[in-house]
Amino acid sequence: MSNKPRAAMHASSPDTARLREKVLDYARERMEFDPVPLDTPQTETYLREHAPNTVNSKGLGGDEALRVFAEVLAPACLSTDHPGYLSFIPTAPTEASTLFDLVVSASSIYGGSWLEGSGAVFAENEVLAWLAREAGLPETSGGVFVQGGTLGNLSALVAARHTAMTLRNGRPERWKVICSAEAHSSIKAAARVMDIDVVLASPDANGRLHGQAVRDALKTAGDGVFAIVATAGTTNFGIVDKLREIGEVAREHKIWYHVDGAYGLAGLLAPATRELFDGTELADSFIVDPHKWLFAPFDACALVYRNPELAKAAHTQHGEYLDTLTDGGAFNPSDYAYNLTRRVRGLPLWFSLATHGTSAYSDAVSQNIETANAIAQVIRERDDLELVREPELSVVVFKKKGWTLVDYDRWSSKLLESGVGFVVPSSHKGEPNTRFAIVNPRTTLKLLVKILDTMKDD
Repeated sequence: MSNKPRAAMHASSPDTARLREKVLDYARERMEFDPVPLDTPQTETYLREHAPNTVNSKGLGGDEALRVFAEVLAPACLSTDHPGYLSFIPTAPTEASTLFDLVVSASSIYGGSWLEGSGAVFAENEVLAWLAREAGLPETSGGVFVQGGTLGNLSALVAARHTAMTLRNGRPERWKVICSAEAHSSIKAAARVMDIDVVLASPDANGRLHGQAVRDALKTAGDGVFAIVATAGTTNFGIVDKLREIGEVAREHKIWYHVDGAYGLAGLLAPATRELFDGTELADSFIVDPHKWLFAPFDACALVYRNPELAKAAHTQHGEYLDTLTDGGAFNPSDYAYNLTRRVRGLPLWFSLATHGTSAYSDAVSQNIETANAIAQVIRERDDLELVREPELSVVVFKKKGWTLVDYDRWSSKLLESGVGFVVPSSHKGEPNTRFAIVNPRTTLKLLVKILDTMKDD
C-alpha cells in the first residue's frame, strides 16, 4: 500500500497553506468578537441533519469541514467566556493565554518529561512556584498541571494514602478520608475509584467547616483516616472553610491535609478576601483550576505538594521503556499525578502571567469580587428577590420570591434564547434558586442588573 495518502496529510502544500490561513482567520475572527456570541445548544436530530456523515472514507476537504464547524457545530456550543455565561463556573481566558494555547497546540511539545520538554516544564514550574508562594508553602514545594480538579483531587489523595501506607504500622480494615458535607462531588468520586470511605464532617449553618467538626468526625471515623480535605471556595456558594483550624487538627493527628481550591483559591490574590485563606500554608497539597478563576483556557488544574517527593513515590510509573526517564533524576511531571502522557497545559497561563504580571491578576480577581458585592446589594434592595446567603467570594445565590422550579426553568430558557445570558436554576436544602458565578472581568454590574430585570418581565 502506498504511503502517499498518509504523507499528504502532513505535507506542506499550497492547499494546506491556504487551509492554514483560513483556520487562522477563523480563530482571529472568533477572538475579535466583543462580546462573543452566547449561542445555544441543538438537538442531536438537528446536528445529524445539518452535519451529516462528516467522518467518511474520502473526507470532506478542509474548506467544507471548517464550514461545518463554523456554521453548524460551533453555534451549538455555548461560549463559556461570554460575559453573560454565569452558570456552573465559567471560564474567561485572557487573549494572551488563548493565543498561546494555539502556540502550544502548534508546537507538539510532550509535557511528561524534562528530557523532552524541559523549557516548557521549567515555565510551568515557575507558575506552580508562584502559586505555592501565594499559598505560603515552602520553596521546596512543587507539582504538576493536570486536566482538572477531579483528577487533581484524586492524585493528591492517592499520594496521601501511599504516604500513610509507608508510615503506619499495619493496615486498617478500611482507609478513610474526612471532608465536609459541602465538599465537591469529586471527593466522593475519588473515593469510589480508590475504594475508600468518606466520613462527612458537619459544616455550620453557613456551610463552613470548622476544626471542631473535624475533631468530632475523627472520633466517629476511628482507625484508617489518611487525609482531611478542606474546601477553599465551594462551587455552589463560594464558601471558604476554616482552613487554619482544620489544618491544625490535621497536624495534631499527623494526617495529610489537602485543600480543594479548584474555584475559590484564586481569591487569595484579592486583598479584600486574602484573610479567608489563612491556613493554606499548613496544607500538604492543594489544587486550583486556572481555567476557572485565573483566566486561562480549558483545561488546567494546578496541583501543588508541600513535599513533591511523596507524590513522586506514589505516582511514578515503571517500565523498561521508561527507565531512561525514571532513572535519570530529572523532574518529570508525569511522576506527580495520575497521568503519563500530557500536554503542557500550564503554558498558556505562564504566557499570560509573563505578559501582564501578577498584579493584573490580583486586580481582575478583586474586580470580580466587587461586582459580586455590588449585585448582591441590588438584590437586597429589590422586594421580589432575596439572597440565599451573603456572598463571600464571587458567587451570588439568590431566589425570586414565590417562584417554583418550573418558573426558574422557563425564565432560564427565555434568557438563553435572547442571547443575553446563561443562568440555570440551582437549589439549596430542597428549595430552588439561581446563582451568578462571576469570574469574567467583562461581566458588568449593568449586565447583571439587566438579567435581574428579565425576572420582572417573566
